[in-house]
Amino acid sequence: MEGLEQMILARKRAPPTGDVFTNGTSPQLQAETAQWFATKQPRKIPSTSVTSVVDGLKKLYLEKLKPLEVTYRFHDFVSPTLTESDFDCKPMVMLLGQYSTGKTTFIKHLLRTSYPGAHIGPEPTTDRFVVVMDGTDERSVPGNTIAVQADMPFSGLTKFGTAFLSKFECSQMPHPLLEHVSFVDTPGVLSGEKQRTQRSYDFTGVTEWFAAKCDLILLLFDPHKLDISDEFKRVIGSLRGHDDKIRVVLNKADQVDTQQLMRVYGALMWSLGKVLNTPEVMRVYIGSFNDKPINDRALGPIGKELFEKEQNDLLADLKDIPRKACDRKINEFVKRARAVKIHSYIVGHLKKEMPAMMGKTKAQQRLVDNLEEEFRKVQREQRLPPGDFPDVDAFRERLSGYNFDKFEKLKPRMIQSVDDMLGHDIPNLLKKFRNPYD
Repeated sequence: MEGLEQMILARKRAPPTGDVFTNGTSPQLQAETAQWFATKQPRKIPSTSVTSVVDGLKKLYLEKLKPLEVTYRFHDFVSPTLTESDFDCKPMVMLLGQYSTGKTTFIKHLLRTSYPGAHIGPEPTTDRFVVVMDGTDERSVPGNTIAVQADMPFSGLTKFGTAFLSKFECSQMPHPLLEHVSFVDTPGVLSGEKQRTQRSYDFTGVTEWFAAKCDLILLLFDPHKLDISDEFKRVIGSLRGHDDKIRVVLNKADQVDTQQLMRVYGALMWSLGKVLNTPEVMRVYIGSFNDKPINDRALGPIGKELFEKEQNDLLADLKDIPRKACDRKINEFVKRARAVKIHSYIVGHLKKEMPAMMGKTKAQQRLVDNLEEEFRKVQREQRLPPGDFPDVDAFRERLSGYNFDKFEKLKPRMIQSVDDMLGHDIPNLLKKFRNPYD
């Protein structure tokens, strides 16, 4: 906690560098960038309006990437189109785990206080997704309200319907740490007989949506809850592609002695190896993130020293989030651009395979049935990496409501524009502007 406090104090002591917006945009140009997103037709944005890396990403998105997304309906298949708040939002940390693994207590421990609407107990207490953000006063905002606010990056959650939005809320409170980072507290992942009870919304889809937006994902485990249920396995599977953000935390580790802790750690690594399917060993942080002193009677002096080192390592990761937020935005932007390119190739290929006159229904059904083979054809023709392609079954399911004959033909000029953006525009942007979080 000392490290986080020092970061906050250092920012307070830092000399003012003028009235600058979070991402380095001056207030005068802030209203102008909002107008970029307000106009529906793509237009040329003057380069003089770009005052930071994030402004440059906004400009490239509106001029080059968004037209390709709209043409091939990327927003219907994969992800809604980005808004200004998606670029300007603060870094977010999401906590995932089974019930009573200490997710809410972890946030309370970092803030040194409870947030509005927080409930802590041994039973499943958090029954909703709660985003803890900075605000002028302490209040809880319902999900339906927060999803339609233009200055909040949660408009994409409307696709999960009212059933989810009734289980979503935003807790706002004035706090120096929340000026730099927001936290996403999630409901406990179900296990045993409870996981057979269907939730009223797509829990895995929601976690996947938040995973794409968050800068860090903490998977919390309890020494007494090491089993990975079917629902937890699906949730971890939905984090595919975000491996660099995941940190595993063995919380409440002072509840067992040193010998038991060694066995618990080994069992956790074995369980994770079965689920993650990677040859590399996942880094696991061991600690007890709550307001109580470490129980060194069970652990001894060596265990206490281990806890302090592990907690310092994890807090150092959290401290680096604001500084790395700009790099993370660029990383997510490039990932999105590659995904849009592959989606465009797939949709263009399906359009090309459709007959001009007769037998369109049969041809479409054949393409859907042999979708895996069609993916391979696109991969060979365009020389694309197979790991970048979407999940076949999920894509097949989304295709069911579309008429392939209405799809757009492949437009090489638009693809080339995105390639130029990735190869030239983004590197030049990074040369021109430094990281605004340094």
